Amino acid sequence: QVQLVESGGGLVQAGGSLRLSCAASGSGFSSFAMGWYRQAPGKQRELVASINIGGSTGYADSVKGRFTISRDNAKNTVYLQMNKLKPEDTAVYYCRVGRSATWGQGTQVTVSS
Repeated sequence: QVQLVESGGGLVQAGGSLRLSCAASGSGFSSFAMGWYRQAPGKQRELVASINIGGSTGYADSVKGRFTISRDNAKNTVYLQMNKLKPEDTAVYYCRVGRSATWGQGTQVTVSS
């Protein structure tokens, strides 16, 4: 069974950058689509970015041009590079295998104004 562990969250000033990592254990990573989601206090969890097995990516309108999702199949890791961060990006960020029930534990991102 695949397990996911996120890292790279933290506190950053508006306009700054962070890179999140999601490391997957188990086999078959290269055959999974992967997604990054976030959940802010009092709000529903939302899809931020996704990447399929061919490397095609998709983004929520709110992060287009600022966030970049990528994957390294040799390292069983998916990344989320976040630039030009805004206070409204503050949330717990989770990675997920496709549309499965496999989620990571989340990593907190806090952007101060």
